[in-house]
Amino acid sequence: MTITQPHTPTVEPTTDADDGPAQGPLNGLVVLDLSRILSGPFATMTLADLGADVIKIEQPGLGDDTRHWGPPFQGTQAAYFLSVNRNKKSLAVDLKNPQGLAAVKRLAATADIVVENFRPGTAARLGLGYDELSRDNPGLIYASISGYGQTGPEAQRAGYDAIAQARSGIMSVTGEPAGPPVRVGNSASDLIAGSWAVIGVLAALQERNRTGTGQWVDISLLDGSVSWLTYLASGYLASGEVPQRYGSAHPTIAPYQAFATSDGFLMLAVGNDALWKRFIDAVDRPDLSGDARFATNPLRVTNRAELIPLVQETLRQATTREWVQRFDAAGVPAGPIQTVDQALNDPQVIARGMITDLDHPEAGPLKVIGCPIKLNRTPAAVRTAPPLLGQHTLEVLQSAGYNDTAIKEMQLSGAIQ
Repeated sequence: MTITQPHTPTVEPTTDADDGPAQGPLNGLVVLDLSRILSGPFATMTLADLGADVIKIEQPGLGDDTRHWGPPFQGTQAAYFLSVNRNKKSLAVDLKNPQGLAAVKRLAATADIVVENFRPGTAARLGLGYDELSRDNPGLIYASISGYGQTGPEAQRAGYDAIAQARSGIMSVTGEPAGPPVRVGNSASDLIAGSWAVIGVLAALQERNRTGTGQWVDISLLDGSVSWLTYLASGYLASGEVPQRYGSAHPTIAPYQAFATSDGFLMLAVGNDALWKRFIDAVDRPDLSGDARFATNPLRVTNRAELIPLVQETLRQATTREWVQRFDAAGVPAGPIQTVDQALNDPQVIARGMITDLDHPEAGPLKVIGCPIKLNRTPAAVRTAPPLLGQHTLEVLQSAGYNDTAIKEMQLSGAIQ
């Protein structure tokens, strides 16, 4: 797969004549990352992109589980791990070794943020729970991501993305009407939870700026996924009608779904009656204009079964590109349904800096997804490649005040790698 080189953004980051490129908005904040796999690492990577100094704690010899989740690999590095661990430092330390645990507690005593996604109670049993760490660091913001949250009758259950998608209702509305429920194509519940964790941390930082006191941010995969039901949940709460699967279609707007063209697929979004009139003109179907069944959106939704075959018959008569050009000219929202390689080569994606380059010490040149948060004065940045296991152990411990003798003792005891 070939990825086009990113274009220079139209809006240049602000610079200072003395200080060089502007620092990220979270520059100076220290994040201790006790998380692994996806939800927590996605959250801490976002904080790192925004300028925070993120120290990733990993088990010596093993590291984050996703270091071994492949293929695909790039060199010896799993692509999964590379996707969510850039801009971090890796400290390989055994949390079950007293010296290793003491080192992590020392780091937590001066950190601004701790992020963990153990099963509830695990961090506390290790001596790294919120209550213990906040006693020595009352300004600490401590974010926990779990399957079901820190409270409730099922708090102790292990959390998995697919189960959260299933229980939250998301899977029930995903898939074709006549088919079975379908999991969203990526780990949506994990990523939703990671995003909410970032929002919670930033809110807690703002509150700490006023009071000087930190707090515990409690995020669950289930809560986050339920929150994303939004209008589906509201519709049920208002009417008592259980939302159904509509495939790519919208339950209350028509035509608003994917259609086959002569050479691919197109997503069409005729969101109101004015757009319906533009659509009719764009496809040269004046007969649809006089059809009373389709005069308004509620009627089009009611008569969806009659409408969709007529639209589909029309759209099969030209290519996706031809329809997109015609709909763009008419002001009708439409776009090609792209494969992942097509999306990553999309000129708009490239122009927005959403593909960027890094150099990894083992994997070599990497292309990674950029940060979607665009700030003109203190921009996010992709600065460093995902770390090797334990790559920064000595650097982090020395910065924490450990001398060479103490570090050597920790190495000999197996506390660090």
